[in-house]
Amino acid sequence: MNDLHLQFLASPQWARMLETELLPWLRSLGALGNDVLEVGPGPGLTTDLLKEMVPRLTAVEVDEQLARSLSARLEGTNVTVINGDATETGLEADRFSAATCFSMLHHVPSADMQDRVFAEVHRVLRPGGIFALVDSLDIDAIRVGHVDDIFVPIDSETLGARLEAVGFSKPVIEIGSYEFRAHALKR
Repeated sequence: MNDLHLQFLASPQWARMLETELLPWLRSLGALGNDVLEVGPGPGLTTDLLKEMVPRLTAVEVDEQLARSLSARLEGTNVTVINGDATETGLEADRFSAATCFSMLHHVPSADMQDRVFAEVHRVLRPGGIFALVDSLDIDAIRVGHVDDIFVPIDSETLGARLEAVGFSKPVIEIGSYEFRAHALKR
């Protein structure tokens, strides 16, 4: 992730957007349950919101420095931070009541690897568990913020089929002005 993008994801402006746009949508999905996985928390502003909503939260972050910083900041809370790869977490199968992934999937370097993230999330979710995700649309304003960065946008038109291919059911995809929101259930 480039420095400009990382600064934005740690900014008060992003925190306000999460409070006013992400949080109401996430709450509209219903209770997330007692043990939730967050994939790709970055600097952790989404983690801050989630930890207030659930009894137990595990965050998997691939960037060692971000994981270390987030772990230190949230020590003594209901959050466990793991420095690891979301395509192969090593977490136990059928453990989590819900999983979330916010504005991170476009940083995964290929569609194949994104599908591996989907498959791993499916593996670690309990039957009936919900996967809630939000990511950027492929628009010029978003591309500008990803100069010298990985940017592999998810095609929202094929997302439902991709989620179903790894075992999710009932995918719902909503398109916004700069992002899509989606959720699906583990069968």
